[in-house]
Amino acid sequence: MPATTRLSGEELARRARALEWLVFDVDGVLTTGLVSYLSQGGEMLTFDIQDGHGVKLAQRAGLKVAVLSGRGSGALRTRAEELDLDAMIIGRSDKGPAFAEFCARQDVAPERVAAAGDDLQDLPMLLACGISFAPADAVPEVREAVDCVLSRDGGKRAVREMIELLLRARGEWDGIVASFRGG
Repeated sequence: MPATTRLSGEELARRARALEWLVFDVDGVLTTGLVSYLSQGGEMLTFDIQDGHGVKLAQRAGLKVAVLSGRGSGALRTRAEELDLDAMIIGRSDKGPAFAEFCARQDVAPERVAAAGDDLQDLPMLLACGISFAPADAVPEVREAVDCVLSRDGGKRAVREMIELLLRARGEWDGIVASFRGG
């Protein structure tokens, strides 16, 4: 089943071409939302490798990528470093003010940011950004509020789906695929 969007193809393309940043919630978007605590006191998060490759493809297309999370962990820091994220805002459950501060710090208008979130605390960010996304398993209130509900659940390639959708809307996907074919 494909993503469900409330935007016309023309409107999605217009907004997608204006984007400078992608901002992702972590728990429930980049991960399934499950957290495993290790007996040594650490925590383990699981990230999908294709979501990570999608992030690299977005960066290759000139988009900057950030995470905005109410929590922070060593696992998240490790993954953010591995992906060479452009910004990381952690420990901020007040997503509205945190998103506004992020936009001011990066000198970017909110409409030039696409964001993905899955739970109620993400709503202020999702309502303020240029294009909003939710994984298929987001809470109903978030699914009802966003521009696009993805067909995949959080942590299960929803981020990759979002990025491919945006790169196709921007007219960049075919060129990216061709570059891997040697063309």
